Amino acid sequence: MNHYPDSPSPQEKQEHQPGVQYKMTPEPEIIKSNYQGSQKLKDKVALITGGDSGIGRSVAVLFAREGANIIIPYLEEDQDAQDTKRLVEQEGRQCLLIQCDLRQHAAVQQMVDLALQQFPHINILVNNAAVQYPQKTIEDINPEQLHKTFETNLYPLFYVTQLLIPQMQPGDSIINTTSITSYQGHNELIDYASTKGAITAFTRSLSTNLLKNKTGIRVNGVAPGPIWTPLIPSSFDEEQLKGFGEDTPMGRMGQPSEVAPAYLFLASDEASYISGQVIHVNGGTIVNG
Repeated sequence: MNHYPDSPSPQEKQEHQPGVQYKMTPEPEIIKSNYQGSQKLKDKVALITGGDSGIGRSVAVLFAREGANIIIPYLEEDQDAQDTKRLVEQEGRQCLLIQCDLRQHAAVQQMVDLALQQFPHINILVNNAAVQYPQKTIEDINPEQLHKTFETNLYPLFYVTQLLIPQMQPGDSIINTTSITSYQGHNELIDYASTKGAITAFTRSLSTNLLKNKTGIRVNGVAPGPIWTPLIPSSFDEEQLKGFGEDTPMGRMGQPSEVAPAYLFLASDEASYISGQVIHVNGGTIVNG
């Protein structure tokens, strides 16, 4: 069983240890140095929540190399957001940063309005932002933590998706970040795994709904396993970090650059006959579903 969390957002990093900067050794690989773009997403626009660091940053840079312009709503990690913007612009694409608390419906409405002022359509939505707080027992999960985990991990999927679907077009794509914990559970992440299970159900249900209503919009998910992102050194001690990812069949952790291509495939025309599915990027662990 995977004993480590998967996809962090800057909100996770900040709320675990406020004001603390974590040196990651080695540095996460954002995009493979030999990757050659082929304009799979030429002139498309992608909105990526949690896109300022970790897996979200890797997705943003890869999408940009494939020709997409990027919108990143972020909470308050200004430096992380600016770093991602710089990387996207180095690929010759635009990157719009919008500070936004995705837990607040009014703030999400304002963010979407600002995004649509700059870009007439948003073709790809990546729902990726999340938080998690490990606890030894269920009794340690207090009501405040439970509420925060659900309102951060789940509610924004509804808020952002509801507001974007009316202006999306046939062939556009929604991709949700679920987790290996949705399928295996996790003994110290009960509330987090529960939200990820809900995201898996959300993905399947929304896909069925949109196909039935003949919108032409596809909905899929990606379920990462142990990926080397900023949350890891902020959450675990040195002893735990020594074995990070070694319990996977591949015997190692994954890099963000190894997860992002799954999002690219699902966003591209190559996945035109795929909806309601989840791609598992977890180092070879076999899961049901």
